[in-house]
Amino acid sequence: MRMIEASFPDTLGERVENAVKEAKPIYYRLFEADETGLRLLKVFFGQDDTQKFVDRVQSICEGHEGWRLMVFPVEATVPPLSEEDREDDQRRRRVALREEIYEDVADGAELSIDFFLLTLASTVVAAVGLNADSVAAVIGAMVIAPLLGPVLAFSFGSALGDTGLTIRSARNALTGLGVGIGSAVLIGLFIDVNMQSTELVSRTDVGIDSIALALAAGVAAALSVSTGVSSALVGVMVAVALLPPAAAIGLFAGAGEFVPAARSALLLAVNIICILLAAQGIYAYKGIRPRTWFERKSAEGAVRTNILVLGALLLAAVAVIVLAQTSTLPAIGETTVGRP
Repeated sequence: MRMIEASFPDTLGERVENAVKEAKPIYYRLFEADETGLRLLKVFFGQDDTQKFVDRVQSICEGHEGWRLMVFPVEATVPPLSEEDREDDQRRRRVALREEIYEDVADGAELSIDFFLLTLASTVVAAVGLNADSVAAVIGAMVIAPLLGPVLAFSFGSALGDTGLTIRSARNALTGLGVGIGSAVLIGLFIDVNMQSTELVSRTDVGIDSIALALAAGVAAALSVSTGVSSALVGVMVAVALLPPAAAIGLFAGAGEFVPAARSALLLAVNIICILLAAQGIYAYKGIRPRTWFERKSAEGAVRTNILVLGALLLAAVAVIVLAQTSTLPAIGETTVGRP
């Protein structure tokens, strides 16, 4: 449930009121103009999608000074919603407002010291856990890994055709992965890498199940923000697909084991492609697109291009998996690879 509060010039009152009536909210109240010539509107919606109403009000108010629109979550209402209102809400597809999603994912496109420190800490824990064959340590690393933010910001920016958000989030994601892989390489240079660790060696095994896992992670990630559902557990699911392979790449590369490192890199690439592809599909299904016609047309072209490119990359990766038989590891002569 949401309460939308809007202030706007008195001259726009009739147009805004018509927009409210067309939206058919559960409740609304339009106040008279104050001494500054502004009117206040309060509108209460249930669980339904209010994006059309918000877009309509923005279109009406654009070009005028002093207007503002605010969205508040509503925890409860007294008296409770009638059965008719509840049934009507349940028939409508639940989608978070575009503006709400943007606020949720915008932080993922910004570089910060906290992001780097969490990435570094989670990679160290993951690398040590993989090498020690410790499932608990690997899970702990995925809990603190901040990888969900850049992924969501990139896919959402692509859906809106927001080049600035897409570039910033891609920079953040690539920098974070670079920090993670680089720190794992340093760890691999100074420790004996345990080639008998099931947790570590499994990150070189790429198959159809890997694709299914990554697609599910992408679907969950996009649904978590497009429906306003908490993304805490989804962040762990995305980290499952990204953090362990990145740490494995670094460990293998640091130990001079470049064939397993390449296989881990393939797994990481497949996971990234699948997560982004699935997220793009969910945003398209949910109807998340820019507000204006011109921006919408531009975004549609960008989304179409992204899906085609990601689909082609996924097909190429599948071809590599099949032709190179990546599910079979080469024979490993020694239990560990250490420094001379």
